[in-house]
Amino acid sequence: MARAEDWPRLLGPRLDATSAETGLLNRIPADGPPVRWDKPIGTGYAAPSIAHGRVYLFHRQGNEELTEAWDARTGAPIWKHSQPSAYRDPYGYNNGPRCAPLIEGQRVYTFGAEGLLSCLDARSGKQLWQRNTAQEFEIPSAFFGVGSTPLMEGGKLLVMVGGQPDATVIALDPTTGKTLWESVGEKNWTGQPMLGWPGERTVQWRRWEKTASYASLIASDIHGRRVVHALTRQGLAVLDPNDGRVLFSRWFRARVDDSVNAMTPLVFGNDVLISSAYYRSGSVLLRGAPGATNFTEIWSGLGLEMHWSQPLRVGAHLYGFSGRNEPDAVLRCVEYETGKVAWERSERWPPHSAPQPTVFGRGSFIRVEGRLLALGEGGLLGLFQPNPDRCEELGRWQVPSLHHPCWTGPVLSGGLLYLRSEDRLVCLDLRASPSANTSAGPGVPNAPALRTPAQP
Repeated sequence: MARAEDWPRLLGPRLDATSAETGLLNRIPADGPPVRWDKPIGTGYAAPSIAHGRVYLFHRQGNEELTEAWDARTGAPIWKHSQPSAYRDPYGYNNGPRCAPLIEGQRVYTFGAEGLLSCLDARSGKQLWQRNTAQEFEIPSAFFGVGSTPLMEGGKLLVMVGGQPDATVIALDPTTGKTLWESVGEKNWTGQPMLGWPGERTVQWRRWEKTASYASLIASDIHGRRVVHALTRQGLAVLDPNDGRVLFSRWFRARVDDSVNAMTPLVFGNDVLISSAYYRSGSVLLRGAPGATNFTEIWSGLGLEMHWSQPLRVGAHLYGFSGRNEPDAVLRCVEYETGKVAWERSERWPPHSAPQPTVFGRGSFIRVEGRLLALGEGGLLGLFQPNPDRCEELGRWQVPSLHHPCWTGPVLSGGLLYLRSEDRLVCLDLRASPSANTSAGPGVPNAPALRTPAQP
């Protein structure tokens, strides 16, 4: 009896890119896993979310941002919601949304590239409420649009909107959209030491400064105290989710303006790891004290320079794709307590004239059944056995319909793996025995009691 579970939000059910599913393939076949379905989609980098036996995807077609629900097993359409979007990426990347849908109960929350925050009924797609954060808050123009996925914590919807002067993060009533609190900005950053910058600089607040980042909010317990970690444009702020009070903040930003923080903080026990790939920012491991008002630096260095994906901790080591760009990306194993590189594997990125990349580049991991499942940015699927002594690969397969850039992490639910590029969504069957029963709670694909609701 295999085990399955939903994947209702960015980074999965436990916010750590791990899956508790069982009964999956232990190697990637030479001709790849079976393809359940494969369909063209609109642009964007938003990961799909899985719940209620459905795939929820947020993407863009023409001048509309679309939220669509499809049958998770067949890809058959169930409902579609649209909202206008005139966003144009100033750097030439695609114009679609960047934030994964958040599924909580029977509600779907989306956060568009222009800052349109919507709450939809998960059963029908009907809009329940909407907030236009770009109009309601003083928000400086972002580099690549809005890219921080909201978080549900303690009965509140937390959103990094990037408002000036002290509304980088806001909390909303999830049923009505009403603002409950605003926090992070001029009050906590002014006078803070600008760590890693030359001289003894301190933060002098400027109202035109961007405050939102592309890292998503994440919650954890620090010595039993529930907190939310917000890696903003300026650095890490640790918040009390009840009232938004800033408990701790630490500057963490590349020295040049054309840079971003994009990796969601990695939390483990009382620790939080932050990382950036821009201009030798590297990583910092911080360890929280009781009360979460003070964090001690355990190490900092360039052993990991994570762009947008997280490393995964297995035992005493971290595994991740380190590097800012495709050619300089390497797969590294790093000692968790020291930041020392245990090993690395570098694969030469092919010339742009090559028909298809044969390396991972900057990839994304999820952990399942003790193994690391990777998707490279060129659409290369890989499986690794974590080993601190050497790189142990268990197979790779180029997904035929995927191509660069695949900057969205893999999603696993009910033995089915969902992978997206800028224009396609592919569903692969990873079950070792597809005909086997799957034990899971209600709403999980392939569970015996699953009943997909009829299309409204």
